[in-house]
Amino acid sequence: MSTMSISHSLGRPSRRLDVRGAIADVADGLRLWELWSTHGWNDIRQRYRRSIVGPFWLTISMGVMVAGLAYLYAGLFGQSIEKYLPYVAVGMIVFNLISGIAQEGSLTFIASGRIILQTKAPLSVYVYQMLWRNLLIFAHNMCIYLVLLVFLNIDIGWVTLLSFAGLFLILLNGLWVGITLGALSARFRDVPPIVASVMQVAFFLSPVFWTPGALKGREAFVHFNPFYYLIEIVRKPLLGEMPSADIWLVVIALNVVSALVAILFFARYRARIPYWV
Repeated sequence: MSTMSISHSLGRPSRRLDVRGAIADVADGLRLWELWSTHGWNDIRQRYRRSIVGPFWLTISMGVMVAGLAYLYAGLFGQSIEKYLPYVAVGMIVFNLISGIAQEGSLTFIASGRIILQTKAPLSVYVYQMLWRNLLIFAHNMCIYLVLLVFLNIDIGWVTLLSFAGLFLILLNGLWVGITLGALSARFRDVPPIVASVMQVAFFLSPVFWTPGALKGREAFVHFNPFYYLIEIVRKPLLGEMPSADIWLVVIALNVVSALVAILFFARYRARIPYWV
């Protein structure tokens, strides 16, 4: 497709701040849930085509890593393996979701570049597709938690249902992050490797397999880490604990800030994304 034909089919990129158009794109993309849910599921199927175990290879790999880290660090931190294993398992499962959304979100428009040029659809469809794909992987990994639930004494109750609210807030934040990072990456191709490097470092700097109490005198290091709140808002309910009000407030604040940034950025550069990919 020539540049002239692309310009004719897509229109000229606008220089104005089209907030209404950006919000409409996000809303229209959500209404096309059958489209992005089908494509998201097909992404998983294609990725593990002709594999006997399929996407459960991710679950097996995650389970082995959880067992190894829990066994090692339970001894180092003097923790009971029965209590520490669920803590590490849920922490890694949730962080894997967050990391997957961030890294794949930065590639969402680039990976769908050919389809974007050939199909007239809301750009947010590709972000929803990415979120659905990572949610499916998260659901597979949650099998580890269910196994631990059967064999270990995890004190769950009605508070466990709050994990669904926490998961929703993570996915909502992922929508805004995916829009922003996806657009930035389409313009600047150095963004995806930067995001991947940041997430690798964040894994060790966040309380995924270590507890905040292990940092004596350095609690501020944890409290200024946004990943701590995103992890705990799901992990605490799954372990039978009530997330504090601070956790809820910080995660909600993260969503508000991320939404404002994403909508304004999307409103300014949405029309240019097809030219960047």
